[in-house]
Amino acid sequence: MTTKLAEYLSIGQVAERSGVPHTALRFYEDRGLISSQRSAGNQRRYPRTVLRRIAFIRSAQRVGLTLEEISQALAALPRDHAPTKADWARLSRNWRDEIDARIDALQRLRDQLTGCVGCGCLSLRTCGLHNSEDRMSSLGPGAPLLKPAAEGGI
Repeated sequence: MTTKLAEYLSIGQVAERSGVPHTALRFYEDRGLISSQRSAGNQRRYPRTVLRRIAFIRSAQRVGLTLEEISQALAALPRDHAPTKADWARLSRNWRDEIDARIDALQRLRDQLTGCVGCGCLSLRTCGLHNSEDRMSSLGPGAPLLKPAAEGGI
């Protein structure tokens, strides 16, 4: 490494400080969301800026973004850059429409739940959850997508 080892954190230190398990850190690294350098003993060493990147990732996940969407957002930033409040504000503006659409879909689902809870079977031909607007009635009654392929399901 070209900088002092003290400027870097071990995977255990990052896990402890971020609250993210070691396995998730390795997964994030494999996906290119965060990066580390290797010590002379081949141990992962993370720059301190990784803590801000992890906070960014976790916050984006909490609002419902996929790792692919998060990866695209982080790709707009320099790899050694700790995302700032301004970065979050700029990037999150692009997510508003999608998040609003998800909220609308969840509200519609919530509103349909009370009609479905009465039967509890989720297999009626006109089930509002599984067969919304009865688009699948031509496939027969019940939940055709849940049937094994041998019985005509998918």
